[in-house]
Amino acid sequence: MKIQQLDLKAQLIGIREELVKAIIEVVDSTQYIMGPQVVELEKQTAAYCGMKFGIGVASGTDALLVSLMALDVGPDDIVLTTPYSFFATAGVVSRCNAKPIFADIDADSYNLDPTATRRVLESLKSTDRKRVKVLLPVHLYGQSADMWPLMEIAEDFDLAVIEDGAQAIGAKYDYNGKPVKVGSIGLAGCFSFFPSKNLGGLGDGGIVVTNDEKFADQVRILRVHGARPKYYHSFIGGNFRLDTLQAAALLVKLPRLDNWHLGRQARAAYYDQHLAGIPGLKLPKVVFKREYHIYNQYIISVDKRDELQKHLDEKGISTAIYYPVPFHLQPCFQYLGYKQGDFPASEYAANHTLALPIYPELTGEQQDYVITAVREFLNA
Repeated sequence: MKIQQLDLKAQLIGIREELVKAIIEVVDSTQYIMGPQVVELEKQTAAYCGMKFGIGVASGTDALLVSLMALDVGPDDIVLTTPYSFFATAGVVSRCNAKPIFADIDADSYNLDPTATRRVLESLKSTDRKRVKVLLPVHLYGQSADMWPLMEIAEDFDLAVIEDGAQAIGAKYDYNGKPVKVGSIGLAGCFSFFPSKNLGGLGDGGIVVTNDEKFADQVRILRVHGARPKYYHSFIGGNFRLDTLQAAALLVKLPRLDNWHLGRQARAAYYDQHLAGIPGLKLPKVVFKREYHIYNQYIISVDKRDELQKHLDEKGISTAIYYPVPFHLQPCFQYLGYKQGDFPASEYAANHTLALPIYPELTGEQQDYVITAVREFLNA
């Protein structure tokens, strides 16, 4: 049996006709850039996230980058974030010529640890502490970071909060006594429409959502080279526009997203049921509520991770190792002065975690095959 970690062809079966129709409509319209589908996607996605404004951009990376640019993050500024995420999270900080600094993750959620975050900020010299401008938490693998204490920290240190929700659109968190979706708690939420995401397009794409009208307007200006009106530039921006074709495809998928989440949650529960209690195997921990975790990935942690991956590959099961080198150990960030051992939870996750196949169309037979192969390797 051959099992992909993510099978987009299985998803395509149920939506192909509608998707092709939407693509043809864009082709026939010739409105390939900033067409009406972009405006409609912005409206629907903002509403889905519980926000007033959505600004479509060319990628999740650009969503983060343009958000920092809209806050005028630059050479004198510091952004605090996690060392354990996709590279864009820290890379955009350096692209703004600002300095990234890191706080370790929580070992169960793989998200920014509020206690470690406060400790890092309190340990800074007063001059450096004043330079910290943005707190950039990530909602990794489809589960929210612990936003209540992080927002308290942001208030205490006067920081803007930009949420990296690239893997977590639709995930929830209890905030101020009610469930809210990630990306709607801080100043802005940034999402990716990369094809492997829960809501994936036909290529790169992303969006920024916010309730702040002034911030939204600045992002809109910056995504078109800082021009308003056209050819008149008060700011230096970039070409961060979302293609009409991507917006049209995403409008087909967005109404199905919550049902797809239910499918992922059911498959995660099935893994949990049949892999629980195996010595040496750590399953994904639901930190808040199961229905709040949307399982963009199903992450296990195990000794001999690389050997397990090889075993599964020999069985025809595709897996993935996410983030084998934390940011603080990447060669490009050597100048920051971090060393091995500075962020032990992040380093442990980098060396022990493995993503098993998970997607709404994964069959029971396929899951049983994966479960049997994992148990076989662990002699369970």
